[in-house]
Amino acid sequence: MSVCEFAGLTCQRSVNKNPKSMKTIHIVLTLSLGLLVANPAYTQIDLLKKVKKKTEQKTDETVDDELDKIFGNKKKKDKTTTAEDATEQTAVMETGTSEPDAEATAETAEAVKTGVLSWAKYDFVPGDKVIFEDDLVGEENGEFPSRWDLYKGVAEVAEVDGENVIYLRGGGPAIVPYMKNSDQDYLPEIFTVEFDIYFGYSYATMYLYDRKNQEDPSGNQDYMTVGYNYLEIYGSKSMYPAELKEERWAHIAVAYTDGKYKAYLDDTRLLNVPRLDIDPSGITLYSYHARDDQPIYIKNIRIAEGGVKYYDRVMEDGKIIANGIRFDVGKATLKPESMGIINEVVDLMKEHPDLRFSVEGHTDSDGDDAFNMELSDKRAESVKSTMISMGIAADRLESKGWGESMPITDNSSPEGKANNRRVEFVKL
Repeated sequence: MSVCEFAGLTCQRSVNKNPKSMKTIHIVLTLSLGLLVANPAYTQIDLLKKVKKKTEQKTDETVDDELDKIFGNKKKKDKTTTAEDATEQTAVMETGTSEPDAEATAETAEAVKTGVLSWAKYDFVPGDKVIFEDDLVGEENGEFPSRWDLYKGVAEVAEVDGENVIYLRGGGPAIVPYMKNSDQDYLPEIFTVEFDIYFGYSYATMYLYDRKNQEDPSGNQDYMTVGYNYLEIYGSKSMYPAELKEERWAHIAVAYTDGKYKAYLDDTRLLNVPRLDIDPSGITLYSYHARDDQPIYIKNIRIAEGGVKYYDRVMEDGKIIANGIRFDVGKATLKPESMGIINEVVDLMKEHPDLRFSVEGHTDSDGDDAFNMELSDKRAESVKSTMISMGIAADRLESKGWGESMPITDNSSPEGKANNRRVEFVKL
């Protein structure tokens, strides 16, 4: 019985065989999140049992030594281990529109009260220009995801709880974004990566170079590991501040700024490296342990280019454009990962009591004009209500929705639509 049948999930699949030769490892971000604390905002799958199966991990000598400490694998590798044997892994994120919910604003306010959206210390702010976006809308079950390229193994689109996801299956699946000039460095000096990921007892890795199209610039020197409740780099371990629970969905966010590297698991920053000493050039998502009975799903993948600090932006442009504030599909209910931006704007207003903002919602061109106008208005009001609940005086905020009437780019690509789906804080 497959894990999809066992858990009662809709999950169709097909085989796509196209293994490629592997290059050496650049950066490994190993995510083993199967036992992390349950979070109501992300728990969408209710597996009936835990499935534990031990798999032999293949890795080159450097990575093997470190993983031995973490996962207890005492088997020594031959020094002739090739890059084909190296351990690797995966990553990715965002939203959509449907029907407006008249109770959405009230739901968001209640969520703030009950702590679902508290994320009070979450300081991750996504880049303000999306350069890669995949919400998997319109993809067919069992097919390879059209916005990705296959490096090795088997990966395909599956439907889980009514949403399309990328299902990393077997053969050490590794995928890379399908982008123009992918053989060149396509990551800016300041960028962010976000995605939602579901783990059973498997783990995944994100490399910061394109293993199919780019040479490894690091010489297999730099890598990062996340265990069940920690992240470790250079022998320094950062623990996740919660007891371990069953498998679940989690939100991963990575920020890179001129050598500075931060990584978050849900609302907690687990890694803050002042200098990474590498030049990230692309993205590869990989999972050595992906199997039918140890599912790894990813969705809502986004890569964005960073920008200047919010206060400088307000002084220069008179507004803050935030496309990282996200909502439930067709509703005005905020998703928890939106709180990084809202926390920053609230802190800015507390530091500068003279600042007043009009919170303005915008949508892409999908859907009915009138619906989009109403939805954007409710979403702007939802953000405003959340900020008031966090201590900002009501007379310092206004809200308004513009629907799809004020695009900042065309709606002909997923990235264009993602940039048009935004909330602006316009200085009054």
